[in-house]
Amino acid sequence: MSNMDETRLGEWLAGNVTGFAGPFAIEKFAGGQSNPTYRIDAASGSYVLRRKPFGPILPSAHAVEREHQLIAALYPAGFPVARPYGLCEDAGVLGAPFYIMEMVEGRTFWDGALPGMAPGERTAVYEAIVDTLAALHSVDYAGVGLGEYGKPGNYFERQVARWSKQYRMSQTDDMPEVEKLIEWLPRTVPAQTRTAIVHGDFRIDNMIFAPAEPRILAVLDWELSTLGDPLADFSYFLMSWVTAPEGRSGVQGLTGPERGIPTIEAMVERYCAATGREGLPDLNWYFAYNLFRLTGIVQGIKKRIIDGTASSAQAAETVKRLPGLAASAWHFAREAGA
Repeated sequence: MSNMDETRLGEWLAGNVTGFAGPFAIEKFAGGQSNPTYRIDAASGSYVLRRKPFGPILPSAHAVEREHQLIAALYPAGFPVARPYGLCEDAGVLGAPFYIMEMVEGRTFWDGALPGMAPGERTAVYEAIVDTLAALHSVDYAGVGLGEYGKPGNYFERQVARWSKQYRMSQTDDMPEVEKLIEWLPRTVPAQTRTAIVHGDFRIDNMIFAPAEPRILAVLDWELSTLGDPLADFSYFLMSWVTAPEGRSGVQGLTGPERGIPTIEAMVERYCAATGREGLPDLNWYFAYNLFRLTGIVQGIKKRIIDGTASSAQAAETVKRLPGLAASAWHFAREAGA
């Protein structure tokens, strides 16, 4: 494996990971994680290594130290994350900071429609997901040592400003809907009534389920996590219910007792009951915001294609969705009274 000194890594693992015993083999996981991720198979068991990319990066990006801090706080609190084994901040060992966690074996679902499952199994999977999100949002973040994990103040206010700026930095065309959103969203930010640990990308394919039961063993990919408004996570998760089935998370039109995928109303009711809420504000604002954020992300990809720094054919396919995302975001803004 290139760029990595396996001897030095082996010495670090032996000195810092409880119970570690070699020999070991290491291989990179395929996939586009922003933090390169590897599987280590050793005499003592299997582990996962996540490191920062090599080379210069933006100061706040790819903060594996933050990810490790988060799972090290959540694991002893009983929330389902992979067990952390250690953080190495010395770039001299591998060329970049990294951390080691347990390799969690189980099932990952890539398609929210859950093809090939019985209706009752689908219901149980979705209930496990929403229960896990409610549990995350109920963690006493200060009590587990994460009181300084995010900035105070209105989370959506910061996010709207951040994604408006990101959009402007990578803007390539004039999109009237986006202009209207950039004007409307900051004026209409809902009051934030609660603060919680926010995952930032909470969707069905970012969790590992037990091999034979609808139980979540680990929630993965915490690089966007912070303290913020829990409705950011919940409304992002609910986007699947207003997204046409596309082989990923979309389940629009597939819900109800016949298929077993709970309706959006059932998900809202269950989440509110678990988090002690009377109900939720109008979700259309949150859907508009989530689609605006996605528009900003996809606009960034488009700019990288034009600059010649994004190569994949998949990137070009993603960019085709840009006008549809902007139109959809403005549709929800109109539903929210814009």
